[in-house]
Amino acid sequence: MRVGFLIGAPPPAMEGTDAVVQEVNELRSRFGGEVLHLVPGARPRRFVPRATYGLHGLGALRRLDREVDVLHVYHSQLYLFPVLRLLHKPIVYSVVSGLGRRFPPPESLRRLAAIAVPSPRDQERLVERGAVQARVVPAGVDTAGLDFTPIVPGDTFVLLAGSAPWTRGQFRTKGIDALLEVARRVPSLRLVLLWRGWLLDEVRRRVDSQGLSGRVEIVTEHVDVNQLLRRVHAAVVLAEAPELVKAYPHSLLEAIVCGRPVLVSDRIALADHVRTSNCGRVVQGVDRSDLQRQIHELRESYPRHQESARRVGRRDFSLDGVVEAYGDLYESAMSQARG
Repeated sequence: MRVGFLIGAPPPAMEGTDAVVQEVNELRSRFGGEVLHLVPGARPRRFVPRATYGLHGLGALRRLDREVDVLHVYHSQLYLFPVLRLLHKPIVYSVVSGLGRRFPPPESLRRLAAIAVPSPRDQERLVERGAVQARVVPAGVDTAGLDFTPIVPGDTFVLLAGSAPWTRGQFRTKGIDALLEVARRVPSLRLVLLWRGWLLDEVRRRVDSQGLSGRVEIVTEHVDVNQLLRRVHAAVVLAEAPELVKAYPHSLLEAIVCGRPVLVSDRIALADHVRTSNCGRVVQGVDRSDLQRQIHELRESYPRHQESARRVGRRDFSLDGVVEAYGDLYESAMSQARG
């Protein structure tokens, strides 16, 4: 079996830091294949319509289509790129973030052999609309090198925040502004921001304007995640809408595997798991008051949440399960094509 991977995002600004690329590399190591990025250039640009993605490399796409058994598309949202209509091999489509408010009608999705969604809430929405080929494939992480080290909150509480903004508007919609405001209100709160190449000067300016330069650490280089998690109490990812971030952000999954509770917006699919497993707290969108309240509740009941995270992390977020699920989807897609 040989798989062609098509990623609807540019290559990461820092190699080894993008969760989708990490997952694709793991699948390539098991099934073989090649990767093409559908976005022209090194980063998405507003003046390049999404409908044109892939056309700049049409020759390479057609060659890949001839050489592989199945195509696997990764994109943040469920969007049927027009260039896919020019390809012939069966397509497995992974929706990396949750479904947005709108997505293509089921009749236009019949070209797809399977739609992999990250949560039952997304599968239910698609099946209700007639897209019966929707399958749940929750995310997993490579747990090698991740371990649990107990930590007890003291006078300070340290939060690790991933999923940095791509645009200035996302400082609000991804909750960075809310985190900085809560840190300003709560002197005992410390933030560690994982920053991956974009808008570094802008985040530094905002940190300085809030008077937080001594309490906010901005990590710009590649780091040992396990070592970083040993010195924080919890991890956080916020979003105003599900399509803004991955449905199961890898920074949060790695934190849970290491026994670190998480704070996550209710818009993000992982919130359902956090509620049922008690491995953290759920925040109303990017609401600053509720964020401050949930941080307080997490600190007050920290040992219970830490133990829940330690218990469920490796059990629920194995990368082996992800690989096995996609292997089944590839076989099913090829069987449909032969039929």
